[in-house]
Amino acid sequence: MLRGRRRVLSPLSLRRPSADAKPRPPPRRRALTLARESGTTAARALLQLELPFQATVAVPSSPPIQIQPARDDNCSTSGDQDAASYAAMVDRHLKQRDLPRAEALFRAAPATARGLRLDTVMLGGYVRAGRVDRARELFDGMPERNVVAWTSMVTGYCRAGRVHEARQLFDVMPARNVVSWTAMVQGYASNGMLGEARELFDRMPSRNVVAWTVMVKAYVDGGQIQEAWELFDRMPERNSYSWNAMISGFLGAGMVDEAVELFESMPRRNVVSWTTMVTGLAKNGFACRARDFFDMMPTKDTAAWNAMITAHANDGQLNEARRLFDSTLAKDLVTWNTIIEAYTKNGHKDEALNIFLQMRRSGVSPSVSTLISILVTSESTMEVKQIHGMIVALGLLSETSLGNALLAMYSRSGDLLSAWLAFKRLEEKDTITWTSVMQAFANHGCGYNALQGFAQMLRHGYKPSSTTFTAVLSACSHAGLVEKGRDIFKSIYHVYGVEPTIEHCSCLVDLLGRAGYVRGAKEIVDGMQQCMRDEAILGTLLGACMMHNDVEVAREVGKDLARFDPSGSGGYTLLANVFAAHGMRDETANVWKIMRGSSMKRTPGFSQIEVNLRNHVFYSGDQEHPQHTEIYEMLNDTLVPQMLGSSWVGS
Repeated sequence: MLRGRRRVLSPLSLRRPSADAKPRPPPRRRALTLARESGTTAARALLQLELPFQATVAVPSSPPIQIQPARDDNCSTSGDQDAASYAAMVDRHLKQRDLPRAEALFRAAPATARGLRLDTVMLGGYVRAGRVDRARELFDGMPERNVVAWTSMVTGYCRAGRVHEARQLFDVMPARNVVSWTAMVQGYASNGMLGEARELFDRMPSRNVVAWTVMVKAYVDGGQIQEAWELFDRMPERNSYSWNAMISGFLGAGMVDEAVELFESMPRRNVVSWTTMVTGLAKNGFACRARDFFDMMPTKDTAAWNAMITAHANDGQLNEARRLFDSTLAKDLVTWNTIIEAYTKNGHKDEALNIFLQMRRSGVSPSVSTLISILVTSESTMEVKQIHGMIVALGLLSETSLGNALLAMYSRSGDLLSAWLAFKRLEEKDTITWTSVMQAFANHGCGYNALQGFAQMLRHGYKPSSTTFTAVLSACSHAGLVEKGRDIFKSIYHVYGVEPTIEHCSCLVDLLGRAGYVRGAKEIVDGMQQCMRDEAILGTLLGACMMHNDVEVAREVGKDLARFDPSGSGGYTLLANVFAAHGMRDETANVWKIMRGSSMKRTPGFSQIEVNLRNHVFYSGDQEHPQHTEIYEMLNDTLVPQMLGSSWVGS
């Protein structure tokens, strides 16, 4: 009787709610309300997931319900649905990199949802997050394991560098497939164990194109291009990853012609293939050829634009790099960083800052690399503090590389206290951090503080680098600690196995020269390799001669200077000053005669001052400064008469 009837809505059902009617909550809130009103396990799990900051959630108990016995197939279907639903939700949180929420949902899952499916999803999440020990704990507690779970655990150990444990687990696997074998091969390869990787690869019962590609890529990354090519040539089947890996290997080894030939023989090229060619040609110094490939690309992605911008910037073609940057429609963080770094490296501070401001206005959040590029352009403490404030606002103050840059720039701007505070507030320090703070103390004449920092660095277990020894030797020079400096110089090679550089020798020469051991400093210079002696270290030795009135050593250094660097003017000027200070007019005249008769140019002296947050540099005889007319008027009309009238000028 009722089968053919249609439901007709009454006027009351279409009536709008009255003003006194309570509005219905949104669907999400209604779901939570219904969950609170029911006492099921799923409801408790939902409430615990949605209220993560509450320790406990009170769920009203519902009156007992008489449940009729159900059929087994219905229970099985319900359990499968629960397992699929929970696995999907956990996987969604893991893909969003929300491990705590995924873990909370996993633990709150009812018994009907637990099983191989959910455990395998959570195990993969632990592995991707690098929580290998927690993954192993879950793995050991799994009542049932499949080949996916075993392979995930092997992959986790390999990614953590624990290859031995991965191999132990691989050897006891009850069943292996080609993915398991490939995971173990890749684990060996990614940890630099190419011999073991190849041995296992040769033992594989069957190999697919992924396994072949993994081994080819391993040889490429290890710099064994010939082995990679032989394996690539034997491949029964190749995909785009195989071709791109081999092309990248040729380009990385500087074999440009082979890379071009292989690229032209590719059956199908994708955008990665083209971008690989553009990037590789640019890195090998073929910017024009890279541009030809870039212009021929059927479609260009952002990576290709970034590669070409980098190529022009590295080739010094900043205008062309900027033109490409402006033409890039889909700019990403790498695009902005590339052009900012290009301007920074070439000393175009204003352009770098303008691009940075455009980046902020476009809504792109700067990265650590961006802020370091801007930070190194700072010329005053105020500019460093402004960028420091931005770093705090962005929550990046814990980044070690950024903290190191702040420390160095505060020191360079003359604010040693702020540099020290930046060092103290950095939670995770590395060798660069300790070296930077030692260099800061040394540059500001606090040699003893720098040596205390070096001792603390060694106590904390950090291994000093070549730059560290330069900072320590400089500190010894400022503090006049001759024997300490000599001991540290000897330990560079004999204790730490580091080959002494020209910077280390220069510091030792400066240390001995300042302390009056001029002849000893000359012996250090004479014992250096021919390629390490330059005008700078000879100038350091001449400065010591002038300080301690050692004319004989200065005469010997002058001969070396004429032989090693006949075109430099700084050393000759020092030599002339040494002779003039001792009334040796003929020798002084000869030095000036040599300078006038050669093609050398004297580097003009300069001074600088900061006014209204802008750094002004003045060179001797400067006509380039925009206010040079006013500067010379004040100099001639005001400053020079004051200097002539002062008492110390006549003396």
